[in-house]
Amino acid sequence: MRTRIKFCGLTRAEDVIFAARLGVDALGFVLVPGSKRWVSAEHAAALLHCIGPLAHSVGLFQNAPAEQVRAALKIAPFSLLQFHGDEDADYCSSFGLPYWKAVPMADRPSLSYCANAFRSAQALLLDSHSSLQKPISNTPHVAGGTGLSFDWNLIPDPAGAQGLPVPMVLAGGLKSETVGAAILRCKPYAVDVSSGIEASAGIKDFDKMRAFVRAVACADQAANAQHPQ
Repeated sequence: MRTRIKFCGLTRAEDVIFAARLGVDALGFVLVPGSKRWVSAEHAAALLHCIGPLAHSVGLFQNAPAEQVRAALKIAPFSLLQFHGDEDADYCSSFGLPYWKAVPMADRPSLSYCANAFRSAQALLLDSHSSLQKPISNTPHVAGGTGLSFDWNLIPDPAGAQGLPVPMVLAGGLKSETVGAAILRCKPYAVDVSSGIEASAGIKDFDKMRAFVRAVACADQAANAQHPQ
């Protein structure tokens, strides 16, 4: 088995190109005003040209009006959508594209309930934010990308998680030093990283990107040695 990898919060062409060379499965672009990693639909569209032919392009939205999402898709044709707000399943599935739904693990949710509520999702993305957090200033609160992890014990044991009707993507403060333990403990379908591969917000670090991919491969090798097919 192989754990898929998503790099999120990309803002520069050189970072997208390097991620593609590393064989990353999905590349995420944050279209949430107020985010330190925000890109416009026009900027995202330019970056999509740098993605390899087999990688997913992911547009990340948070509580955006449906017409705003549709307008962005006309400019930047993402292959996958990711929603980080209070969106319901009907809204998320209304755009005719596969989608991931972020789950705020700081709220200690029932993953079984979330998986059943979002059966139409391609995956649930488990992140460390809380839906109850409020902005300190007039800047909108942006869920995710905080660099903070959550208690992995909130996830059912691997056998239980694998029995959910929707695959699990693990996010929240992952980096090369911790992703291996996360994979061996939680057995996610994929891992999602943003701040853990950055030099600064939105600016990726090539060495950290490379180290993260290597750490995932090493964890997969160890997991497969423990449980050979």
